[in-house]
Amino acid sequence: MVVCHCNRLTDAQIAAAIAAGASRPAEVYEGCGCGAQCGCCCKTIVELLRSAPGTVARS
Repeated sequence: MVVCHCNRLTDAQIAAAIAAGASRPAEVYEGCGCGAQCGCCCKTIVELLRSAPGTVARS
């Protein structure tokens, strides 16, 4: 599913960035090769970070 409409990031792309070591939204964007635009997806990204096994989300 598309989580970030501005950058067309999917939950799978975000999960891959988290698996690669991203622990905060800025690192997720960097891992996906983009940057935050409007910020509407940040809450969802934080939720995905918090639900990922073995991660502690930092804002």
